[in-house]
Order: sequence, then C-alpha cells, then structure tokens
Amino acid sequence: MTKFLTQVNNLVWGMPLILLLLGTGIYFTTHLKFIQFVRLKKAFSLIFKKNENHEGDVSSFQALCTALSSTIGTGNIVGVATAISAGGPGALFWMWISAFFGMATKYAEGVLAIKYRTKDENGQIAGGPMYYIEKGLHNKFLASLFAFFGVAVAYLGIGTFTQVRSISDALHLSFHVPYWISAIILTLLVGFITIGGIHRIAAVAEKVIPFMCVFYISGVVLILLTHLPMIPHVLKIVLASAFDIKAVFGAGMGVAMKMGISRGIFSNESGLGSAPIAAAAAQTDSCVEQGLVSMTGTFIDTMVICTMTGLAILITGANTSGLEGAAVTSLAFNRGLIIPFIGEYIVNIGLIFFAFTTIIGWNYYGERCMYYLAGIRSIKIYKIIFIILIAIGPFMSLQFIFILADIVNGCMAIPNLIGLIGLRKEVIAETEEYFKEENTCSIEELSI
Repeated sequence: MTKFLTQVNNLVWGMPLILLLLGTGIYFTTHLKFIQFVRLKKAFSLIFKKNENHEGDVSSFQALCTALSSTIGTGNIVGVATAISAGGPGALFWMWISAFFGMATKYAEGVLAIKYRTKDENGQIAGGPMYYIEKGLHNKFLASLFAFFGVAVAYLGIGTFTQVRSISDALHLSFHVPYWISAIILTLLVGFITIGGIHRIAAVAEKVIPFMCVFYISGVVLILLTHLPMIPHVLKIVLASAFDIKAVFGAGMGVAMKMGISRGIFSNESGLGSAPIAAAAAQTDSCVEQGLVSMTGTFIDTMVICTMTGLAILITGANTSGLEGAAVTSLAFNRGLIIPFIGEYIVNIGLIFFAFTTIIGWNYYGERCMYYLAGIRSIKIYKIIFIILIAIGPFMSLQFIFILADIVNGCMAIPNLIGLIGLRKEVIAETEEYFKEENTCSIEELSI
C-alpha cells in the first residue's frame, strides 16, 4: 500500500502542481506590487487591532492563532528535517521561495474569505474556499470537491494521523509514555476542546501558540548565537545546493525543489485553502486588512520557525546522521545546545504542543467543510469520527501517514488554486480600492 501511495503522491506532487502553486504566488506578487514585502509592517500592526463591533466570531488575532495552530506543527520540526534529509540543504531555499510567493497567495485567500463569508443555521460564520468558489466562480462542483478533500485532510492528513503519531513518539521517547496511554489522553483532550467549537479552539490557540513559539524559538536562537560564525558558510551551502549546475541536468535539483516546496506547503499551507476558513471567522469589516493579517502566518511559520530549524540542523550536521524526522531535529538541538540532553526535551515538548494545536485547528476546518457538504446535522457525526481517528493515530506507520497526508493536501490545493486564479481580478480590485482610500485619508490628514 505504501509503495502504491508513493506512486500516487509522485503523480499528485508532480511539476504541474508545483508550477501551479508557484505560478499563483508569482502572479499575485507581481500584480499586487510585492504586497508581502511592501505591506508587511502594516500587516503586523493590524494583528492586534480591536474590531469587537464588527461581524465575526473571534478577533483577528484569535483567527490568526487558529490558522497558526494548524500550520505550526510537525511541518516545522519533522517536515524541515525530512525535506533537508531527502532533498539536501537546497530544499531549505525552496521552502523560502514557496513561502515568499505563498504569502501573496495567503493574502488573496484572506481577502476572498471575508468577501464571501456567510452564516450557518446556528449563527456561526461559515467561510473559506468552498464559498468563494461557489459564489464567486459559480461552480458548485469545484466548491464541493474542495470541501470533500478538506474533510479528507482533516481525517487522514494534517488533522489527525501525522500529528497524533508525532505526539505519541515524542511522549514515548522523552517521557516513556506507552502509546495506548497517549491515545487515551489525546482523545479525551481533543474531544473536550473541539466539542466547544471555534470559541474554545481559538481561546486555546491564543494562549498556547505565542508561548510555544517563544519556547521553541528561544532554543533555536541559542544554537544560532553559539554558532554565529558558521551561519554565512551554511547559507552558501544552501544556495549552492539549490543551484548546483550538475543538479540542473540530473535529479538533484528536482528533488530539492519538490521536497522544499511540498514540505513548505505542508508547513505553512499557503494555497492549500485551509487558512481562509479560520480567517472568515475574524471580526472585521475589511477583507484587505484580514488578508494582510493572514499573510503574516506564512512569514512566522516558514520564514522564521522553519528557517531557524533548518539552520540548526545544517550547522550541527544532524542531516547527515542517517536519522529520520523529529530525531534529526532532536540531534541538532542536543549537539547545538551547551547543556547536554536538554535539546531533546525542547524539541519534543515543542512538537507535542505544536502538533496538538494543529489537531484542534484542523478539527474546525474539517467541520466547516463537512457543514458545507451535508449541513448542520452532519457536524456531530463528523466530530465523533474525528475523535475516533485520534485514538487510532498513535498506532499508524509514520511513513505511510506522511505520504497519505501529502496526497490529500495536493488534491485539496488544486480546486482552491483554480478558485484564486478565477477570482484574481476581484482580489486586485479590492486591494487597489483599499489603498486608494487609505492614501486619500492620509493626504487629507496632512492638509488639516
């Protein structure tokens, strides 16, 4: 089965999808005048803006944390290690490329999420690619296809198996917790939080994500500071590996590009279509402002956390150890930190919390997709199945579930990217109108 899924994965993540992902990001980057660079400062300033009086279920900060809860996870620890081990140091460069252009894609997703959001029978916000594809492109089939694969990703991909197995491994390696105990604890915790809906999920994400980012990043910063002279040399190796002349005519550059982009998308989910489901719930009356807030998620996830993890792995040479997954990152921390053995605990504790928040974030995404497909009554059944799959996750093969996750991720991205391309003019028009009004207000204030 693993061999068969590997062939399917190679087909899904072939050059057409990679070019579609990059092409969409390049298009929005150029036509929005490099918004991810020019407007990044403004984007960060909007994260904590208070909009309680506007329509929405949660604040923009909570919506961002909910989105980050699903992106900051195994991709930042396991995914980076896997990409570099399989694709070489050059894979890190292609993660940067996918993230830079992905920020523009994530911005477009956020704009459309607010523009086309609606409410369900319980009065909760319902939004995301399925709504802007149906309402904007008037294509119900494509919207339903996205929602179907969204549920598949929640059940079989990022949402359950990859995260649960990673948590179980971390608990077993660092604290010798049996897998069956991990299964029980995770099932109970996930059940309690997800039954509470978006408000409880956002409340947990708002507290856990900032704390864990600081906790994990502090460990990486210590490694980088104590190996500061090596960073320029490592960066040269990354660039040389990405653009090795021999690799251009062989399989090397293709593997680095494929691993870097696919693992980058697995980590930051730009173009996948998941983040706009959370963005739609934000309390705001401006689709452009939420688009700006949304794109900061990709910056934080890949440009900051993945980059730091990748540099730590390369500086310590952990990528040549022959180990796999989180074990590579753990080795990098153990080698890089002055205090022996503490690195393993930093990595595994970070992995546990990051992966757990990813589970609860994807539970919400899958719920919204299920609601779109089958209505409000289907949500209870969806949650029951989701919780059952959490209990199964610790006993799944890591290689098998990562391949399965890649396949459903790719299938989910395709209808979303088609929707973004079809609605590109609306994104550009909304952006131009917003900044035109902002510039007019600035001129009036100066004249006064």
